[in-house]
Amino acid sequence: MRCLQHISPYVDEIVVVDMESSDNTVKLARKFTAKIWQHENTGYVEPARNFAIGKATGEWILLIDADEILPEALGLKLRRLAQHGVYSYYRIPRKNLLFGKWLSHSGWWPDYQIRLFKQGSVSWNDEIHSVPVTEGVGMDLPAEEKNALLHYNYATLEEYLTRLNRYTSQEAKQLVQDDYVFSWKNLVAKPGQEFLTRYFAWEGYKDGLHGLALAMLQAVSFAVVELKVWENTGFKDDVNAGQPDDVMKQLRKIKYQLNFWYFTKKAETSSDLTKTINKIRAKISL
Repeated sequence: MRCLQHISPYVDEIVVVDMESSDNTVKLARKFTAKIWQHENTGYVEPARNFAIGKATGEWILLIDADEILPEALGLKLRRLAQHGVYSYYRIPRKNLLFGKWLSHSGWWPDYQIRLFKQGSVSWNDEIHSVPVTEGVGMDLPAEEKNALLHYNYATLEEYLTRLNRYTSQEAKQLVQDDYVFSWKNLVAKPGQEFLTRYFAWEGYKDGLHGLALAMLQAVSFAVVELKVWENTGFKDDVNAGQPDDVMKQLRKIKYQLNFWYFTKKAETSSDLTKTINKIRAKISL
C-alpha cells in the first residue's frame, strides 16, 4: 500500500481501519502494523475516522485516507510540528489528481483538510462530508505544493460515477432525515449554480477540458441528489410543476448569472475601455 509506505518513516504507531474490503488490503497492511481493525462499510469515511482516532494511543494523530500520499517534505514538516508545535490542529492543503491531472482551480485547490491534530481536539459527525468539530486553536499550512498531500481522487470516469451513486444516496438520505422538502426548481437551479461556481467563480476554465468536465459532473451530482430525494416521495407527480414557462424562468436566472460571469471574466483580461464596457454588461445582466 503506497499510503502506508509513505507515512511509516514519520510516525511511531500505525492504526489501520478496514471497511470490509474484499481485496488484499488487510494482508498488505500487516506488513506495516498489527493494529488492524474492522469497521462496517458505511459507504463513506467519517464514522470510520472517529473509530480510528479512538484506537490510536499517541498524543498526536496523523489521519491519512487510503487514496492519499504523504510526500517526504511534508512528512518531515508534520513530524517537527508534532514535536514542537503550539497549535491543537493543522489544516493541510491537498492536491487533487482527477483523471490524471492536478486541478489547481475549480474549487479543488487548496482543499484544506485537518489531518494533524492532538488527541481529543478533532472529531467528525457521522454524516457524509461533515465538517470536523474542533477544540483549541488551529493553523493553516501555506498553500504551497511542498506542503500538500497528494490525493488520487478519481482515476477513471467509471470510478467517479460509482462514487457519485454511493455519495448521492447518502446525501439524499441525510436531506430527507433533515426534513428537506423537494422542489422541482432545484433540479434546474442547484446544478446550474454548481456549474457556474466551479467553472467561472472558481476559475475551472483554467484547468482546461478537465475543469469543464468536472464542473459538468459536479452539476450532475447535484441533480442526482435532488432526484433521489424525489424518489423518496415515491416519485410523487404534480402536473402543474415544471411547466415550460416556469422552467424558462429558472433557465433565464441561470442565463443572467452566466452573462454576469462571462463579462466579469472578460473584463479581467481586456483593455481599460473594453473592461469598463464589460463591467457595465455584467451589472446589466443581473
